[in-house]
Amino acid sequence: MSEEEKNTIETIGEFGLIERLTSDITLLQPGTVKGIGDDAAILNHEGEMTVVTSDLLLEGIHFDLTYTPLKHLGYKSVVVNLSDIFAMNAQPRQEIVSFGISSKMSLKAIDELYAGIKLACREYGVDIAGGDTCASLTGLTISITALGTGSSKDIVYRSGARPGDWIAVTGNLGAAYMGLMLLLRENRLFQQDQGYQPSLDGYGYLVGRQLKPEACRQLRQVLTEGGIHPTSMIDLSDGLSSDLIHLCEASGTGCLIEADKLPIHEETARLSEEMYMSPLVAVLNGGEDYELLFTIGDGQQETLSRVPGISLIGRMVPAEEGYELLLSDGSTTSLEAGGWNAFTKPDQHRDR
Repeated sequence: MSEEEKNTIETIGEFGLIERLTSDITLLQPGTVKGIGDDAAILNHEGEMTVVTSDLLLEGIHFDLTYTPLKHLGYKSVVVNLSDIFAMNAQPRQEIVSFGISSKMSLKAIDELYAGIKLACREYGVDIAGGDTCASLTGLTISITALGTGSSKDIVYRSGARPGDWIAVTGNLGAAYMGLMLLLRENRLFQQDQGYQPSLDGYGYLVGRQLKPEACRQLRQVLTEGGIHPTSMIDLSDGLSSDLIHLCEASGTGCLIEADKLPIHEETARLSEEMYMSPLVAVLNGGEDYELLFTIGDGQQETLSRVPGISLIGRMVPAEEGYELLLSDGSTTSLEAGGWNAFTKPDQHRDR
């Protein structure tokens, strides 16, 4: 056994682990005065508004290590956090990364997890400015806090939409949920028959959207260049129906969206058919797409309709008109918040 293989978390200790994980981190942001290595990070954002958000990911609730590569998990942990910063129309700057780690987890496994975190931070130009590590008796816990900045005139809240505003969404919806459904199906078949060879052929896009999503960082620039300021915005983490209703409740409006205008990837439609379900189930209730849902004032829709990758899906309406979905046959049905709920019963949890 090599010296490297003899090393464990116990032998190198907490501070040895911190040194191992962070010794090669190079700070990218001029506003990071002091990063890892003191009791707190020191940040200077030159008078801009600071935006802070935090996410907690728990093994068995948000992810399953049976089929989730640790490097992908590390990357995803950062991306889901940054998505909240982009949803405020702000620019992410720093991340605070903390772990609860089982003693059974090898150093190689922790290295893989942290490699994904560092890769995402480099990709998005964000500094790891601090964090904490602790032993865990209940599996892996990941806690990430993101800090960002934005001017007061650019920051967008959930509460600014008004009746008559257009509803827009980036990218396509339902793909991450269908990727999860595929992974769960193949894992279940493997657990039933250890000789079974899981097959993900033909659905690489869906699997990627579930295991290694990307945050929608381009929208901020697109809106600025088009002279468009959203009236409200939210990221799509819990499903279109739930998140749109969150936005409506904050703004005091109702909404009417059209099923035929919802952007659906070809793989999402194909796997939905294979699994004998409507793709609308994935689009409305799936979640984890990390696209951005936003509203714009009447008169700006023509400019936005010419931007690739953005779909206009409906309008905001007075609150008394409720939350409605217009179906292909011309009938309407009420939207219900059917997406992710962190406090459902444990046996109702999907891997999130």
